[in-house]
Amino acid sequence: MKLSSIEVIERTGISRATLNNYINLGLLPRPEVASPEANAGTSARQIGYFPEDTILRIARIKALKKQGLAMTDIALQLNAIPRQTNQGPKQSGANMPQAQSEHTSAAAEHHTQAAKAPETGPLRLTIDRVPYPAYMVNYNMELTWYNEEARTALLGSFERLSADIQERRVLDHLAGGAYGSRTDNREALNELHNQMGKHRVANVLGNAALGVTGTLAGVSATPPGPLVELPLSLYAEDGAQENYRVFVSYFREGIFVVYTRDETGHNNLLGLLERRDEVIRNLLKKRLPVLTEVAVMVADLQNSVRICSELPPEEYFELINQIWSTMEPIFRSYYSTHGKHVGDGMVYYFFPQPDCSYILNALRCAFEVHEAMRKISKEWQLRKNWLNELYLNTGLNEGQEWLGVFHVETKVEFTVLGDTINHAARLSDFAKSGSIWASKNFIGKLTTEERGQLRFGVKRHNQEGHEVFVASSYSRVSELVDLDSPRYEKLRDIGGMAITEVVEVTTGKR
Repeated sequence: MKLSSIEVIERTGISRATLNNYINLGLLPRPEVASPEANAGTSARQIGYFPEDTILRIARIKALKKQGLAMTDIALQLNAIPRQTNQGPKQSGANMPQAQSEHTSAAAEHHTQAAKAPETGPLRLTIDRVPYPAYMVNYNMELTWYNEEARTALLGSFERLSADIQERRVLDHLAGGAYGSRTDNREALNELHNQMGKHRVANVLGNAALGVTGTLAGVSATPPGPLVELPLSLYAEDGAQENYRVFVSYFREGIFVVYTRDETGHNNLLGLLERRDEVIRNLLKKRLPVLTEVAVMVADLQNSVRICSELPPEEYFELINQIWSTMEPIFRSYYSTHGKHVGDGMVYYFFPQPDCSYILNALRCAFEVHEAMRKISKEWQLRKNWLNELYLNTGLNEGQEWLGVFHVETKVEFTVLGDTINHAARLSDFAKSGSIWASKNFIGKLTTEERGQLRFGVKRHNQEGHEVFVASSYSRVSELVDLDSPRYEKLRDIGGMAITEVVEVTTGKR
């Protein structure tokens, strides 16, 4: 006789979240999903069914927990069942391509070895095997990754996330989840994420001096750090209190959140979260592509081929490394993300932020990079006694594009697809002598007050033939250069774009 998930929960007194934890730890098999029987007491189209010995197995788990054993130790003692994955219909070796067959055999061997791990040593927790509800959000509290446990226990059991990042607000999903029907739960979850946000600057920029105040459920917030632990009390529909310990890990790319129950062991989880480089690399590999607003900055070293030919190889690499090491802290301070670029140039993405303008961030960053490059140029002129000027020619553009990641083994790169980055690169090609050029669309995203913090415009010739700077104006690319000239051939695809030169920006140092 099979037992429905509803029967298992009612007869054992555990919550659905705990049931999911037991499944993902391998303590219980994954249920067989089928249409519910007439007397199942649910309106759901499908429901999970477990073997009849499930009640006895849960009783055994409870007994071991009372003895003080952590969940991972219980999994070892009960000879945990390997996790199953939904891989679709299997192919026989005869019908499978050779490369795929070899890959499948290797994967099967790896899985077999993983299943034997409890016999030889402790389990090593990975992102794929986190047995608790977990998700990652950006600093606007929008979902960028989640596991199945979070989807079913917290986020509302949706089929898939919206492609639009603005429709991925985690609090909206939590409000539609299992705990969202109660006002006190929504308030507690709102306060939890408010606490997360208060650590933002301290953890992204490494400013340990930032103070964080506020309480959650009457307990003082943990001081800022790369890993924060927060208590959380939620209530089931029947009024039963369910206590969680929420572990929050901060990265430049976002916030990783794990919900654990008070009675579960956390040694393996803490061990995982301490492996920060591994965690963020794996999370970024799994990051879901999103359609998002983005500002793109492309900066290329002018005459890089000539400079390379004039310098000894070791000095050329020294120069390039100096440029990168000087610019990296500037980019970091304006919440930018490094993108994929070929050659000696730079591509950085600026995404909407909860407490500052991402457009203004890109402008201020470009101007600081421009000033830093002037200092590097003077240093090398004195060092080499040459007349060369070192310039980074910069293009800025903004649009709504798809953001995703490319990854090869340990390397992960953010990539934006679409015309926004291509046009920013063309503006960088157009710029000369270290100038900063931006599209009209980019500048148009600023408020009137924000535009007052910069000086921009286009140089034109007056009736006497003299060049004059016309402030707060734009011009199409086709009016500034002769697109019929082979020299400007690659600018033809932006010939109709209205652009402007940014000559001064209030840096707004924080």
